[in-house]
Amino acid sequence: MSRLDDSARAALVAGARRVGESGLVVGSAGNLSLRADDTVLITCRGAELDALTAEDCVEVSLSGATVSAGARPSSELPLHLAVYGATDARAVVHTHSHYATVLGTLVNELPAIHYTINQFGGPVRVARYECFGTEELAGSVIEALEHRRAALMANHGAVVAGPDIRTAVSMAIQLEWLASIYYHAIACGTPTILTERELAAVREHAREIDYGVKAGAR
Repeated sequence: MSRLDDSARAALVAGARRVGESGLVVGSAGNLSLRADDTVLITCRGAELDALTAEDCVEVSLSGATVSAGARPSSELPLHLAVYGATDARAVVHTHSHYATVLGTLVNELPAIHYTINQFGGPVRVARYECFGTEELAGSVIEALEHRRAALMANHGAVVAGPDIRTAVSMAIQLEWLASIYYHAIACGTPTILTERELAAVREHAREIDYGVKAGAR
């Protein structure tokens, strides 16, 4: 019997389709999940996100045991479970977005090119390369996610850990925008990077005016 109601499946489908339609993945690359108590709902292996259906959502326990029959969970299940085990995230979005992937071959960090990087807790680290779908990749990403809400993945893509699936998808889109800004900036010259003092001032001002910009720390 399903441990998740229809609204959870609808939310995951809506998030997946938004990711697909936003151009953050190519073909069947990328996967999303959400957590409800001790159960995770994740997109199935080989799914094309822009055409995802409720039947393409697979329930697994936090231990990795499949709860629902039918489709197999994404091969990146170990990554999703590791994020839930190490953070307070309630949703995970993993993409192969263009600029995030390019930067993952060039730099060790996406720096504070724009103040909205506060949403992720500060500069976004690049997790060292490991083979997809492995515990080694999961461990690398968890290291990069320390006190952060996102990480780039060397020669691979990006991952975002959010409080809910809708927010996590929005953050994934924002992360790709930041990556594109930085890519174009370094292509043109040497960009000015915001300091921690300047980022802190943004956070403080946002609190003062109740703007809703999140610090992003765990």
